[in-house]
Amino acid sequence: MSEPAKNTLAPVAQKFILHWGEMGTRWGINRTVAQVHALLFLSPHPLPADEISETLAVARSNVSTSLRELQGWRIVRVVHVLGDRRDHFESIKDVWEIFRIVSEERKRREIDPTLHVLAECVREIKSSPQSDAYTRERLESMLEFLTAMTGLFEEIIRMPTGALKGVVKLRGKVITLLGSEKKKAAG
Repeated sequence: MSEPAKNTLAPVAQKFILHWGEMGTRWGINRTVAQVHALLFLSPHPLPADEISETLAVARSNVSTSLRELQGWRIVRVVHVLGDRRDHFESIKDVWEIFRIVSEERKRREIDPTLHVLAECVREIKSSPQSDAYTRERLESMLEFLTAMTGLFEEIIRMPTGALKGVVKLRGKVITLLGSEKKKAAG
């Protein structure tokens, strides 16, 4: 970040925004997109694009592109401020809701197309008289796994936030319970 950002952001905010941008690149998200999201997440009020650009010291066109992408992910929205003709932008603040939305979007963009292709491949290999049994087994195994995990994901994502928090708190206990059940069945 350049000097204007250092003068307007607290050191902790700078640290978080820089880290979120770095993590974004590891998650397949453009660094600036992630930094814009981080800034809006930390901002107590909606910000116009020119202020975002100035604060992060990035080109206005880059900010516009980033804002469109974040709106496409449904985690940033346009809001209007009385007395100001510019569009202002705000991030969803509830981290549980951000998790839900991003998870749903990633599923829609990454898992759903994979499930579709896997199902096609399984149908094709089953209908072919000269199909390779090993390949068929591998594809059926992958399809079964992704279908099961998608079902589990959809159940989790539909849970009310309070229930989801409860499940998160129970995760170690569930593993312990399932582990002890496994031992009983084996013994």
